[in-house]
Formats: sequence, C-alpha cells, structure tokens
Amino acid sequence: METSITNKLNNSFQEQALTNYYKYESVLATRYASDQMSFIFSQQKRYSTWRFIWISLAESQKELGLDIEQAQINELKKHVNIIDFDRASMYEKKFKHDVMAHIHTFADSCPTARGIIHLGATSCLVTDNADLILIKNAMELIQTKLITLLENLAKLAEKYQDLTCLGFTHFQPAQPTTLGKRISLWLQDFLLDFNDLQYRMENLQLLGIKGATGTQASFLELFNGNDQKVLSLEKIFIEKLGFKNVFPIASQTYTRKQDVHILNVLAGIAISAHKMATDLRLLAHMNEVEEPFEKDQVGSSAMPYKRNPMQNERVCSLARYIMSLAESPGYTAALQWLERTLDDSANRRICIPEAFLATDSILSLLINISAYSVINEDVITQNLQRELPLMAIENILMFCVKKGADRQIIHERLRIISLEARKTIKSNNYNFYEQILSDPIISLTREELDTIINEKNFSGRASAQVKEFLDIHIKPILRKFKDKERLTPEIKY
Repeated sequence: METSITNKLNNSFQEQALTNYYKYESVLATRYASDQMSFIFSQQKRYSTWRFIWISLAESQKELGLDIEQAQINELKKHVNIIDFDRASMYEKKFKHDVMAHIHTFADSCPTARGIIHLGATSCLVTDNADLILIKNAMELIQTKLITLLENLAKLAEKYQDLTCLGFTHFQPAQPTTLGKRISLWLQDFLLDFNDLQYRMENLQLLGIKGATGTQASFLELFNGNDQKVLSLEKIFIEKLGFKNVFPIASQTYTRKQDVHILNVLAGIAISAHKMATDLRLLAHMNEVEEPFEKDQVGSSAMPYKRNPMQNERVCSLARYIMSLAESPGYTAALQWLERTLDDSANRRICIPEAFLATDSILSLLINISAYSVINEDVITQNLQRELPLMAIENILMFCVKKGADRQIIHERLRIISLEARKTIKSNNYNFYEQILSDPIISLTREELDTIINEKNFSGRASAQVKEFLDIHIKPILRKFKDKERLTPEIKY
C-alpha cells in the first residue's frame, strides 16, 4: 500500500514538477512578509542589481580613461532588468558558478559589451556590494515600519497616560501604574531599536573595489600602476551605488562582522516585539485588551466562541525565529579563514533574507495591533478596583499616623482586617472599606477614606513620566520623519 501511494505521488510530481504547489516555498515570503520585502530579496531584484553593479563599474572605468565605449554601456543599460533566467540556469548547471552564469547571460544579451562586463572584478565585488544594496533597501523598509509603529504607540500612550491600571510584578497584582506608562515601556524598547537601526544605516559600508584578496592588484594593473586612479575608481563606483562609506580594508569579502551587527538590530526588534506581544497576550487573558478580530474570522475550529490573540502569538513565534537566526552570522564571521572561504555563502543566502522577511512581518502585525486593538477600559477599572483595597492599606496607615495615631496600633488593626479581606476579596463577599470605616481605633471619615483610595493617588508620576518621555524623546523623532510614509499593512493569514 505504502509503495503504491509513493509511486502515485512520484508520478504526480513528474506531471506537476513545474507548478508552485509541488515545490517548497518559503512561508515567510508566501504567508507572512510583505510583497515589498519579498521583492527586495527576489531573484529579479538581486540579479538586476548585479547588472547595475557591472554597469556602474564600467561607467567608473570609462570616466577614468579605460577603453570603453558609451554605446557599450548603453547596451548594458537596456538589458538591466530583462533577464533570461532559463539561460542563466543552463549556464549555472554548466559552470557550477552563479556569477559566471549571469555574466554569460548578460553578455549574450549585449554582444558588443561582452568584453567589458566584470572587467578586473572578482565575484564578491558583485555579490557583496549587491547584498549591501539589498540590505540597505530592506533597512529602509524596516525604518519606515518602525516609524509607523512608534507613532501608533505614541498616540496610544498619550491617549491612556492617565488611565490607572493594575500593575504586575511576577504576574501578581502590584502597585498601580497607568496604561499609557505600560505602553511607553514598549515604546521605549522600540526607540532603542530605532536608534540602533539609524546608526547601522548611517554607517553601512560597501565592500567597494578590492579584488581577489583585497589588494586591488587587478585594478592597479588595469590602470598601469596608477594608485590615484584606483582610489578614484572606488570613490566614483560607491557614489554610483548610492553609498558614502566603504571599508578601507577588506579581503575578497567585506568583514562578516557587519552582518553580525545588522542581524543584531533585527534581533533587538524581535526581542522588543516578543515582549510587547507577550504582555498583550497576558492582558487578553484578563479581557483588558482584545487584538483586531475581523468579521468572519474563526478563533477555533472546535470552540466557536474563541477569540484567540493569534496575531500576537504569531509575533512571538516569528520573533523567536529571528533571535535564533541572529546567532548564525557570528559563527560565519569567526570562521572565515584568512582572505576568505566559501562556507559563508549558503548560510548568508538563507539567514539574512529570512531575518529581514520575518522582521518585516512582525512589524506589520504590530502596526495593525497597535492601530486596531480594543482597550476595555471598564474591565481595566474593575480589575483595579478588585485589588485596590489591599493596596490602600499602606496609604491608610500613613494617613492615620499623620493624624496623630499610634502606628503600631493602627498597623495591627489593619493587619487583622486585611487578613480577613484576603480570604474573601475575590468573591466580593467582604466589604473592606466598611470594615475600615466602622473601626473606632482607625477612626476615618468617609470623606477621608475617599481621598485616600482615589486611584490616581496610587500611580505616582506615571502620567507625568509618559508626557515627559513623549515630549522629549518621541515627538522630535516623529517630527523629523514627518514626511516619511506611514504604512497600513495588509496582514496575511
């Protein structure tokens, strides 16, 4: 029976081998990440970027006097985005070398320019510089989404800066805070990530033009030993690629330490996202917050009433993946022998795009969550009021002492009342405040007690902290990037 099924599957595979449903595809691209991020790491984008680099190299060499005709460059430009992938695949099967395959594919389309493609270059001049262009594009998209998320969270923090809520330590009821303050904690984490991303974007360095072992020997030969022309070539080249910074020293590749730094930024975003999404899952359990839930959405195939926090759960799932991916570039950087080995290639082709695709997905989810979640203010207040009596005890003690009462006597009375209250407070069968008011030793009036137990007296400077944080740290960034696009991403299910 098993063999029969296997044969049928094999026959079906032979018949349908070219259809997508019979090939594994990255679920990050098909199910989670945005089309924008998927395109950045697509074959079309990657290999057209290779062609852009070959054109930029030829233009730079022509400007410095090499025998390259403008007509040749024009021919290359006409075919920068027109790629015969079947031909490239044929060449790669023959050469077992992807760069050579695409050189020949490009050359077949541009016969008069065949001789100037890849002049003086090694493969990494193309692949490394192209990777960094794609990484820069991906970082720009991450930056746009982070700004959108910062703005969404800032609006929420400001809106709820005065809404007192139950605080938790060890997930046990603790001193009240405000919902705005809690949101500001998430916001501050993402601010740190945003600053890290900005720093890495501003300091992203190209490989530039370095040659087979980083000595620039081939380019020195092209320019007959003219050092200045080689230096000028690299400067012109990186400007054409849209960069200001280039590694002053490199081997055949740029140092893989840069990949470590880049993925650490993404891991930082993932950590912040996991923290926020976990908090929201806990708050969903208490019915204080409900994540967006669409009209026809199904929470459970078995339990029709379920409204699970699946978007936040997905954030946590993808965030863990990103954090695990961030470990890989460190091993790659550490294990690059001497001027280079090729064991970095397969690893980088997987972990760098996947980390960006997953980060893109979690930011899309968090933008949606922060824009459309439902805050159940009544439930928040009910949960607070249920626990507030016991939290008021210290304030009652201090008030009575200031009135002239003996601290130890009041402390003992409050201890007895609170122990009794703790037994029954969850069932609401014990009126703690009435016991306080009826106790002749404590001797408080209702007006005095109302003043003491006003919930706003329990959250300290939480509201003020939120305002200060937003005014000093968040709003200046939002003003600086006010012209940056704000995204309302579609969430894939």
